[in-house]
Amino acid sequence: MPRRGWLPNHFDREARALGQIGIGDWPALAALDDQALRRLAAAGRCSEARLIRLRGQARLMEQLPLAPEEAALLLHAGIADRPGLASADPQALHRQIGRLQRSLAGNGLPPVPLERVVGWIRQAAGISGRSAN
Repeated sequence: MPRRGWLPNHFDREARALGQIGIGDWPALAALDDQALRRLAAAGRCSEARLIRLRGQARLMEQLPLAPEEAALLLHAGIADRPGLASADPQALHRQIGRLQRSLAGNGLPPVPLERVVGWIRQAAGISGRSAN
């Protein structure tokens, strides 16, 4: 049985539609193909674009150890996959994420530290955060 509350409240329609086909977590959503998303949207239950965005978020979370809100921020910043993150400029991505956070949530959330952004990039590139010594 699908889990309730795994998607943010503003994706309630998508969560209901996904739940009706037995999808109740991020890994199951990541595994859906384009055709399955189109069928859900065609049934008039929810938006195909929003489903695609959610699947992209789920796939980022599968590729890297990211929280849902971190994956959402990266997607909004134009990072759709591990190679895209691995090739990102840390300063530019940090700046863009900061702008996104402020525009989406105001100053109510603490900013993502540059060290965290660098850590994501290093993980995506497969680079250890430890020195070789």
